[in-house]
Amino acid sequence: MNAIDDALLQQAHYWMRLTRALDDRGTFLHKQSKIVGGYFSQIGHEALSVAAAMSLGPRDIIAPMHRDLGAYLVRGLTPRRILAQWLGRETGVTRGRDANLHGMGDLSLGIIGFISHLPASTGVITGVAHGIKLKGEPRVAMCFFGDGSASQGLAHEAMNWASVFKLPMVIICENNRYAYSTPLSRQMAIEHIAQRAAGYNMPGVIVDGNDFVAVYQAATEAVERARAGGGPTFIECKTMRMRGHAIHDNMAYVPKDLLAAWEARDPIARIEAELRARGLLDDAKLAALLTKIEAELDEAQAFAEASPYPDPATLTDGVYA
Repeated sequence: MNAIDDALLQQAHYWMRLTRALDDRGTFLHKQSKIVGGYFSQIGHEALSVAAAMSLGPRDIIAPMHRDLGAYLVRGLTPRRILAQWLGRETGVTRGRDANLHGMGDLSLGIIGFISHLPASTGVITGVAHGIKLKGEPRVAMCFFGDGSASQGLAHEAMNWASVFKLPMVIICENNRYAYSTPLSRQMAIEHIAQRAAGYNMPGVIVDGNDFVAVYQAATEAVERARAGGGPTFIECKTMRMRGHAIHDNMAYVPKDLLAAWEARDPIARIEAELRARGLLDDAKLAALLTKIEAELDEAQAFAEASPYPDPATLTDGVYA
């Protein structure tokens, strides 16, 4: 991890800890029946979502998914707005029109709203990337999809188009081994999804998705390549979804030894081990950070719970025919 400076590593640690704490808060609120609709945890994905988002510049565009909470935070969506979104309030990102991360985007922050039907966001971000190229702008577009989406036709169409036209695009594949309950071995006959990149004549990179530095370095290199006109890069981040597909899913289909092996590779524990080795973190500093984050989330939750539900009279606002 020596290639990453201390300040950047500390910043990443904050975002990863905030991501996990907010995710835990969402799980707790759902159990209290305060969350509107379902809830999708992203425990285990903190390193890849934070690292990928941190590799982008302020004018770049990102299309995260339902397990990329860290990316939304890094790009500027506040815990206030996210919690209000989950609670279906007027002050949420969609002003109470939706819940959880579905549709949660903000173009002023360069965030394309997540499309529930995977991998629909790939087609959208390909169009964004093509627009950037046609305008000659020094910007990059980044999209995320999972191992299950990698078998969908739209993902292939998007990657093919991006490569043919050498679009400034970075494609992050979150290989967390299960598409809902379908293991990777039942949906493709190759070990590494990144092998498919060769079919589009684009670089295919495989990284440990639980290692912040590995993802950050790969994403930064891909972003720089795209910005310089080198075209798209496919990055496969190998990770594990540590909770069910959604909160109702008990993951009975996942072998317990597999979960235990990935729990030992927890992304937050790994970055904290490096911070301690550098003398940047000890028990007191960690306790202070966690206290600060909990206070931040307490304030955000109080704001969300005090916010009104949307006025039914505004139901059709923002709907176009």
